Amino acid sequence: MHILFVADPLESFKIYKDTTFSMMREAQRRGHTVAACQPLHLVWQRGGVVQALVQSIRLTGQADAWFEVTATATQALHGFDAIIMRKDPPFDSEFFYATHLLEQAEREGARVFNSPRALRDHPEKLAIMEFPQHIGATLVTRDPQAVRAFHAEHRDIILKPLDGMGGTGIFRVKDDGLNLGAIIETLNAEGTQTIMVQKFLPAIEFGDKRVLVIGGKPVPYCLARIPQGGEVRGNLAAGGKGVAQPLSDADRAIAEALGPILAARGLLLVGLDVIGDSLTESNVTRPT
Repeated sequence: MHILFVADPLESFKIYKDTTFSMMREAQRRGHTVAACQPLHLVWQRGGVVQALVQSIRLTGQADAWFEVTATATQALHGFDAIIMRKDPPFDSEFFYATHLLEQAEREGARVFNSPRALRDHPEKLAIMEFPQHIGATLVTRDPQAVRAFHAEHRDIILKPLDGMGGTGIFRVKDDGLNLGAIIETLNAEGTQTIMVQKFLPAIEFGDKRVLVIGGKPVPYCLARIPQGGEVRGNLAAGGKGVAQPLSDADRAIAEALGPILAARGLLLVGLDVIGDSLTESNVTRPT
């Protein structure tokens, strides 16, 4: 198979932890050829098909110069056996436009994973609201008074932007309400930005678990990202400690409930975030 990865610049990969690199390495090990491009290299001209300036690469097995470019050419996307969309969030306007170009490539015969339309229809934080039986108390709003009422009811809450990643912009407000007003102003930009508010889950001390679902089925182990040094965030990018562990019964139940639904929508690879027995996010843009 000839596989194209649409991703960030290869030079930016931290290969000791980058799962796109791991996918490329395994694809090459199995005898497939690997190519890469960035979303900015996608082109669609009137009367033509979607193309991209593509680098064919060979992984060297070295830690520093981990790849070499064997050829560079403009190629039609439908000529690849599979296209793997692995661009990092945020899901901004350029990401949005890239999904439209990839969807056009699908109409021309390309096979794209995850489905471009499904990526647009599945905002990673907001999507959990479809499954209320698996989530804790959660509010999505841009109304400051609604946030204050939620805090008055639950007393210990987490506030976060809908478009954040890697733990950025996450705040905890305890019973005393210290700085709640300032945090609301910061996150919702004086009522112009919608935010998510969730009841604080004490089980975070045991980790924010990333449960991978591939083709609708859960991987039997997850990565528990455990907060360090007084942090409330377990994200590895925020200094969390990663610990591999078997799925709990609750982890498996959530993954088995959501997996077939998401797979039917074209989401081949999904990363569910679970704290305790509550789903907190559903990652589809570049789950690891």
